[in-house]
Amino acid sequence: MKKITKIRREIQNLKSEISEIGDMRPGSLTKQSRSWGKSYWQLSYTHRGKGGTGYVSEKRYEAVKEQVDNYRYFKEKCLELVDLSIKLAKLEDKELSS
Repeated sequence: MKKITKIRREIQNLKSEISEIGDMRPGSLTKQSRSWGKSYWQLSYTHRGKGGTGYVSEKRYEAVKEQVDNYRYFKEKCLELVDLSIKLAKLEDKELSS
């Protein structure tokens, strides 16, 4: 019973963390260079099975980087949440069948 309570608390904490994540978008940012020497930031992403790219100005780079980092963090937290949910379900099943 203590384990179940602990896992439920961890799940609530994760849900709370997830709810506080700011704006997000998938992808990765890379610096690209033109043949004449000018460079720019490019965002490459896949969403719903479709790929996309876009230019990101130097002015918007920090905001877009934060969104990409937020998305990566969100995905990590969602995986943790699912892992804990599976663990909880197994413990509850075990407890009910005892």
